[in-house]
Amino acid sequence: MAHEARGQVAAIRGGADVNRGEYMRTVQNVELPSSVREFANRYDRIIGDRDRFLWKWIHNLFEEFTLSSVQSDLLTDVYEHKTLLTIFVTVLDDLAERGGDRATFEIGRRVPFGVEEASAGMDRSGVDLSVLELLADLWGEIDRGLREAPRHTAFSDVFEYDLRQTFDAMAYSGLLNDNPMIANRTEAERHDAYNMAMFPYAGIDLMHSPSFDPGEYGALRSLICDLQQMARIGNWITTWERELAEGDLSSGVVVCALRRGVITPEEVSGADESTVGGLVDRIKSRGIESEFVREWEIRNKTVRKRTSEVESIDADAFVDGIQAVMNHHLASEGYK
Repeated sequence: MAHEARGQVAAIRGGADVNRGEYMRTVQNVELPSSVREFANRYDRIIGDRDRFLWKWIHNLFEEFTLSSVQSDLLTDVYEHKTLLTIFVTVLDDLAERGGDRATFEIGRRVPFGVEEASAGMDRSGVDLSVLELLADLWGEIDRGLREAPRHTAFSDVFEYDLRQTFDAMAYSGLLNDNPMIANRTEAERHDAYNMAMFPYAGIDLMHSPSFDPGEYGALRSLICDLQQMARIGNWITTWERELAEGDLSSGVVVCALRRGVITPEEVSGADESTVGGLVDRIKSRGIESEFVREWEIRNKTVRKRTSEVESIDADAFVDGIQAVMNHHLASEGYK
């Protein structure tokens, strides 16, 4: 069954022969904008859990996965804003899932919504002030850039809501890790998909899209619902082994394994380098990955039938971008 799953993954690639070495060199050679380098350096000094490869990887990917409506002379700004936002949400996500620093997360998630909200009723004991300062400065840089976008006002309210949805997804993942008895695939798919931040990314695109027809916004968001789930699946099937080794139970692959009794929370919490491999082999032998690959394929076919609902962007190219996201996930497996 594990070979079947990998075979299906290869089919999703469209038969492309991905030269991983060449791909890795391409990503490593990506030149990040100066503002991104500045905050990446601060991240390395303060936190340092993630390799800089991740920021280069996502920055490179935005060139393939950005709405066609973005004004061409604003593309560089859009890539920069979205890469900075990726650092912001990654810091928060790691606080919620990997670090278990709930106190810092709870204040940090409020940073984009003003000082009063970030401070109101919050207990600051045990809070990592250096991380909060990083988040505050990072958000200040993002916010200043977005306020200069030609349609910032038109989309700012929805953008704020979408940020809250993204942060709620992180809170759910942290809750799941603390309470593995609630694990179920339905909620993993419904809540955790928002962790991909595709709605905030699209919001940044639309702020820089003077030609986009707001009357199509509902149809576009409907497409994004499916596309972000596809992106989540791509992330799940290429990161769950690393996350399992870290004790993170939030991946849909691991959630399914827990619900079916393939593994237990106690085995995960007690796993070390010598035993986690056995848990990985057990999950792979049950074909759980292949189920998610099939779901990706079904969603891909379904969403392509609805691209005509949106005319002021190239919706087919947007869906093709998800194919690129999957290819990038697969080519970088083990590095993010």
